[in-house]
Amino acid sequence: MSGFDRFEHEAMAHALRLAERGLYTARPNPMVGCVIVRDGEVVGEGWHPRTGEPHAEVFALRQAGERARGATAYVTLEPCAHHGRTPPCADALVEAGVARVVAAMRDPFPRVDGAGFARLQAAGIAVASGLLEGQARELNRGFLSRIERGRPWLRVKLAASLDGRTAMASGESKWITGEAARADVQRWRARSAAILTGADTVLADDPALTVRLGDETAFVPPLRVVVDTRLRSLERGRVRDGAAPTLYLHAPDAVPPAGLAAEFAAVPLRDGRVDLDAALRLLGERGLNEVQVEAGPALCGALLRAGLVDELLLYQAPLLLGDAARPLFAGLGIAAMAERRSLRLVEEARLGEDLRLLLRPLP
Repeated sequence: MSGFDRFEHEAMAHALRLAERGLYTARPNPMVGCVIVRDGEVVGEGWHPRTGEPHAEVFALRQAGERARGATAYVTLEPCAHHGRTPPCADALVEAGVARVVAAMRDPFPRVDGAGFARLQAAGIAVASGLLEGQARELNRGFLSRIERGRPWLRVKLAASLDGRTAMASGESKWITGEAARADVQRWRARSAAILTGADTVLADDPALTVRLGDETAFVPPLRVVVDTRLRSLERGRVRDGAAPTLYLHAPDAVPPAGLAAEFAAVPLRDGRVDLDAALRLLGERGLNEVQVEAGPALCGALLRAGLVDELLLYQAPLLLGDAARPLFAGLGIAAMAERRSLRLVEEARLGEDLRLLLRPLP
């Protein structure tokens, strides 16, 4: 964006890298980083680690101390102006004597949404915004989806052969991809607020749906969500093993049994099945930013048909399973080339012998 020089771009890029350190722990809060610069020197930096702990600006101001007076603060999101679990960051910046604040973007959260900028300006602090805004929005796409659209960012994870098959006709699928790809999935799970699956997957595979990073990385265990209209999958219990919380989404007239270690929530029906849009809005109300779907072709297809898939995380292995094997999505009903669904390739990476593709549906 015009008006910012190279040094300022570098300072904000550094703040964004700091913000990303909260990828596995900051939710439901946004990831935020802050860099404080005085006379061309970084004198303080910080990031928001988790809910209830100080925000990025506070950590950066502590490090800067008296050198914050007259400095410029580069922050990836508009400083908050309300009392939540922590005091307003805008007040902390005012009290520290910062002369200028550059934010990557305005915070759409209703209790902030321009109020932070207004408080800074009322105290005589110069304010600018829009520096690397695209990168800031990408980093916090889950938080922004929840605040702006009322539902989480939805990512569908699938592993497939070169001929687009996810399992044999019998359901056998271990393993399509190699160890490197399966380890990578764990990192995507760790950044997710929830892992969503369907009753058919629970009945067929009895998955645990937990994060297994195998190192000392801190993370918040994602909620396990089972879409089960008639609660027919309760006989399989690994999703209720206590390693993470579990939520069943079911029809209003389905009666959950007593004594199970899980939560239950009734969701309106559409065409005899759980209304998926209503289900996602319920998850948004619970403060969930990103949801990763790990399910079979029926549920994945239903989500895609409903226009609820924000991105597809596809691991493609160099093998063939044949036309009798199960597809990526079921029920798309594509009969002509004009009905095809186009995707935009956002990112690709090689993981051992496999290829990871991050794709997003085009309008």
